[in-house]
Amino acid sequence: MQAVTLGPAGTYSHRAARAVADDVAFRESVTAIVDSVADGTYERGVVPIENSIEGSVTESLDALTEADVAVVREIVTPIRHALLAQAESFETVASHSQALAQCRDYLEREYPDVHREAVASTARGVERAREDPTVAGIGHPANADPEDGDGVELRVLAEDIQDRSSNATRFLVVAPERERDDGGGKTSVVVYPGANYPGLLLEILESFAERDVNLSRIESRPSGERLGDYLFHIDFEAGMYEARAREAVDAVREIADDGWVTVLGSYDTEHVVS
Repeated sequence: MQAVTLGPAGTYSHRAARAVADDVAFRESVTAIVDSVADGTYERGVVPIENSIEGSVTESLDALTEADVAVVREIVTPIRHALLAQAESFETVASHSQALAQCRDYLEREYPDVHREAVASTARGVERAREDPTVAGIGHPANADPEDGDGVELRVLAEDIQDRSSNATRFLVVAPERERDDGGGKTSVVVYPGANYPGLLLEILESFAERDVNLSRIESRPSGERLGDYLFHIDFEAGMYEARAREAVDAVREIADDGWVTVLGSYDTEHVVS
């Protein structure tokens, strides 16, 4: 099996993807990853969905809404950020926007005058640091050594620079739509109500509460149809093999009669130490 995730080699996504497949390919965006699974190019895709400090990855939410794929697994991994550079003096810190945000307090305290540059991934920022001595990257400490043995070895200027020691990221493993499963302890759905009236969201929430189904996350995203029109991403702690889960989702479908409900899949969670 071959999996695809955010590249280049050495990203946190790459580390999570190694728990899925030994053969890992790379794309530069979450949308490209999800699309390449939907069209059958790859059997599995691994995308970041939520960080414990910075919250949801909106590109992932939107990509899962647009593509015909299934969520078949969840991987949770701790995030250990290090500051990597060729020398102690540098002018720019380059990393993924989420990594920069997760280290905001450290950067403002230790390097208030250094420019911050958002790039496609943490590994891309580390590559920039290898290429340019005026640039530092933020990534896993192991990224200081080149993956292929070639290139400049970076210095680890500081470790565990994330603002909270509990920093962790959830990754979802996506598969072709035909592999959607009802088994697992957790389910993700997308709800587009197609309406807007007082009490609408309460009705949706009550559909789960009345059946003793715990919601672990709910987030609104613009539908793209018009300003002020939203859809909801909902994770709940039950599998679709359970009657209470099916009944809750059926109740939501009745509420969203003018819209739609997509069950992305039920799955189990695996904790992976990076």
